[in-house]
Amino acid sequence: MISFANRYRAPSSIRQNRPLTNDELQRIVPSAFSSEKHDSRSERYTYIPTIEILDRLREEGFQPFYATQSRTRDIEKREFTKHLLRLRRHDQIAGKEVPEIILLNSHDGSSSYKMIPGMFRQICTNGLVAWKDFGEIRVPHKGDIVGQVIEGAYTVMDTFDTVIENIDIMKGIQLTEPEQRLLSVAALEYKYDGTHSPVTPDQLLQARRWEDRGLDLWSTFNRIQENVIKGGISGKTAKGKRTKTREVTGIDGDVKLNQALWKMAEEFARLKA
Repeated sequence: MISFANRYRAPSSIRQNRPLTNDELQRIVPSAFSSEKHDSRSERYTYIPTIEILDRLREEGFQPFYATQSRTRDIEKREFTKHLLRLRRHDQIAGKEVPEIILLNSHDGSSSYKMIPGMFRQICTNGLVAWKDFGEIRVPHKGDIVGQVIEGAYTVMDTFDTVIENIDIMKGIQLTEPEQRLLSVAALEYKYDGTHSPVTPDQLLQARRWEDRGLDLWSTFNRIQENVIKGGISGKTAKGKRTKTREVTGIDGDVKLNQALWKMAEEFARLKA
């Protein structure tokens, strides 16, 4: 039997090929159902449970396909901590690359409502996050939150044509081996902030499936993104000990790293153009 403490500290996320039910969400992101704000919030803080926002978004045709919640050592904050949902429009559910709206929120003051354009790549289950220039929306916890979030969702939807256009551009750009390695080096520099990297740039360029072996910028970017985010690559510490890279599971770390990698690919595309 798993103890409460172990369940409490375990990574909490779920993705399905169908919309998630409230029962599934309740188990994975209980903070989305919190009935009240955290005690640290002032009277000016407008509290609306994320599930109420989600129900309104469902009425507009948006459904959750992925959910995760931040881990916290403070048991009292578990019902209020940061959570993330990835939503798809009812008419954009299937395809090789599926547009997703990333909805971020918390009720402990660590986050406002945020909506960020993302992309889900079916072949490798990569949850990509577009750079902020594509229309990241922030809604503070005050005023007409529901209306602002719904409006923000449609604003993010309007950016997807540009996102897809840029992806098509990346698919049409072929890279030499030195260029691929340069992008990989940049990814490692960002990931490890200039400190020792346990893996080499060439390891990040290794494809996990034959469909990703292309030399185009989009394939290269996805190989690097998957290897950096999902981890599991054998390497060595600065002292020469064997190790394996860890999966990026934290919400903030995942979003920031994903956005940075996307930005690198975008800048590479501009240079090649």
